[in-house]
Amino acid sequence: MNDRDAHPDPDLNPDLNPDLDLDLDLDRALTVATELAAWASVVIRSPRAGGVREKASPADIVTQTDETIEAHVRSVLRAAFPSHGIEGEEYGTHEPADPNAPYWVVDPVDGTTNYAHGIGWCSFSLGLAAPDGTPLLGLVADPWRGETFTAIRGRGARLNGTPTRAATHTTLTGHVFLTEWAAHAHWPGLDALLGALSHRHCTARVMGSTALSLAQVAAGRATAAAIGEFHAVDGLPAYLIATEAGAVALPRVPVYDEPLLLMARGVAEEMGELWLAVRRDEIQPGSAPADGRVGGSSN
Repeated sequence: MNDRDAHPDPDLNPDLNPDLDLDLDLDRALTVATELAAWASVVIRSPRAGGVREKASPADIVTQTDETIEAHVRSVLRAAFPSHGIEGEEYGTHEPADPNAPYWVVDPVDGTTNYAHGIGWCSFSLGLAAPDGTPLLGLVADPWRGETFTAIRGRGARLNGTPTRAATHTTLTGHVFLTEWAAHAHWPGLDALLGALSHRHCTARVMGSTALSLAQVAAGRATAAAIGEFHAVDGLPAYLIATEAGAVALPRVPVYDEPLLLMARGVAEEMGELWLAVRRDEIQPGSAPADGRVGGSSN
C-alpha cells in the first residue's frame, strides 16, 4: 500500500477546499463507477475460476477474480479519465500524470476470504479522491443482495438510487455493532470494546467485508461500525457514504493504518465515550461497567 493511501490530512477542513480546481464531472464519474460495479457484481456472482494464492500470510489471500476485476476497472478508468491516478488492492498505485489530478481507489473483492470459501458477504468498492485525499465519490456494491451504495460529496447518500440515512435511535441497547478483524487477528482494544457493548445489550457481528460493514451504518441497519486499520481502497468510499448519510466519524477525518469508528448521530455521545475509553485503555476485557449492566444474547 502506498504511503499516500488516500487519506485526508487530519487538519483538513471537512468541506472541499474551494481553491481546488478539479474540473470534474462527478455525475459522469458516478455513471462510469456504477457501470463498473454492475459488471463486477456479475463476475463475482459467477462460478469462480482459478485458484487461491497467499499474499502476506495464509490469512491474506487473492483469487483470479480479484485480479480480473481490478485489471478491467483500471483499463476502463484510464480510458475514461486518462489524467487520473489509480490505487488498487491488487496492483498498487498508478500515479496521475498531473499531481493536482484526482485519483481512484478500488478494492475489487473486499472480503476475499468469504468469497473464496463460498460465503455470500463480500463487496466491490470504488471511490474518487481529490489530490489532498478528500473523498469526492464513493460506491460500495453488494453483489449478493443486488444493492449499490453511492455518494457524491455534499449530495447525500443513496442506496439503489434512493436516499438513505443513518439510524435515528439514541441508544446502543438492542441494536447492532459491526466490526472487522485485521485478517485473522483482533485489533488492539477490540475485545474490551466488545465486552463493553455486550454489557449494554448491543449485539456485535464480524461479517468479513470492511466496505460492506461500514456501509450498513449508512443504511441504518448497524448503529455503529468500526475497523482497526483504515485503508483507503476499502474504507474511503464507505466512509464518504456513511457520513453523507448523516453518520458521525471518529476521528472526524480517517488516518491511514489507524482505527475508524462510524456511528449514528443519536448514539455518538454514548459510543464515542466508550470508544475513547477503550483507546485510552480505561476499559479492560471482561470488566463490567459502573452501572453493573450485564448480558447480551447470542441471537
